[in-house]
Amino acid sequence: MKPVLSFPPELLLRAQPVKVVFFDVDGVLTDGGLYFTELGETTKRFHTLDGHGIKLLQRAGITPAVVTGRDSPALRLRLKALGVTHARFGTEDKRPAAEAILAELGLDWAQAAAMGDDWPDLALLTRSALACVPPGAQAEVLAVAHHVTRAAGGQGAVRECCDLLLVASGHYAALLDEACR
Repeated sequence: MKPVLSFPPELLLRAQPVKVVFFDVDGVLTDGGLYFTELGETTKRFHTLDGHGIKLLQRAGITPAVVTGRDSPALRLRLKALGVTHARFGTEDKRPAAEAILAELGLDWAQAAAMGDDWPDLALLTRSALACVPPGAQAEVLAVAHHVTRAAGGQGAVRECCDLLLVASGHYAALLDEACR
């Protein structure tokens, strides 16, 4: 099967050196809604397209990482199921958390992409080689984006970012071909 996705050449060039992607959670991996049980526990809804995109990134040698201001058992369970091992929870200042992950991986900002939707994500978005945001992101966040996804947060936006990185890295066609066998 021939891939039908296409991205502008300048966007693909910007994405080529990426080896790690920092994802925010609320508004990116989820729809941004906060759901509380009667016991006060937070529950979250994740999209399977996003999860598969994260798994494909890992197969292509691109590390998914999560840096989030919140923490919840549901999030930790989802990340464990996806095999995401680089995550920082409950951090308001995301830059030092992301820089610690970069140091662990022996990478720098020129090899990083970030996906976020609000002010706490700006430090990562403005330092990364590639800044992706969902269409519902806050105005200043939209203003610094290199790519605004068509899909909303929690509705496949992460998968679109993953697909962009897979195309740019040259892995997309082979992974698609493998899926068709």
